[in-house]
Amino acid sequence: MELRDRILEAAAQVYSETGFRGATTRRIAERAHVNEITLFRHFGSKTRLLHEAIQCASSSTPCALPTRSANPRGELRVWALANHHEMFERRFLIRTAMGEMEERPDIFPMDRSQAVCAGLELKAYLERLQAEHLIAAEIDLRAATTMFMGTLFADAISRDILPSMYPDPPEISVDQYLDLFARALALKEPLS
Repeated sequence: MELRDRILEAAAQVYSETGFRGATTRRIAERAHVNEITLFRHFGSKTRLLHEAIQCASSSTPCALPTRSANPRGELRVWALANHHEMFERRFLIRTAMGEMEERPDIFPMDRSQAVCAGLELKAYLERLQAEHLIAAEIDLRAATTMFMGTLFADAISRDILPSMYPDPPEISVDQYLDLFARALALKEPLS
């Protein structure tokens, strides 16, 4: 792993565990197995380091929805499971960031996060399905996207702290959410 990537990963981990105040450059340097001077040479400041670390940790897109749909329900399932898994893996970072967002908005890439990008991708996919007459024309796609993304997000970041609310394994829960979503959209499968 490249030095810069190792530092960014260490910074994201320390931030997830301790928040902005606890994520000292000393702790980050120790976790990355470098000295503090190296951090400043690469990033200039703690704020810039954490901004980039959080951006990198929250910007990956696990899988893309196709531009031409052959099996909408199956494609949505694969996509939803991948995004749920990605958010679940980053739940500590997400929860810490949500708690500090008002105090430190300068370090959070709100418009480029994985959840935001996934939501935009989902809306574009639904627009394509609507154009192909595979979902109802009168559906408010922004509201549908917000509802589905909000459900996936809430499940992913909360299932370990609210187990009674999310008793089923993620695969079963995502299938249940998708069933409701597909019914709300009046989703049809394309003709072969």
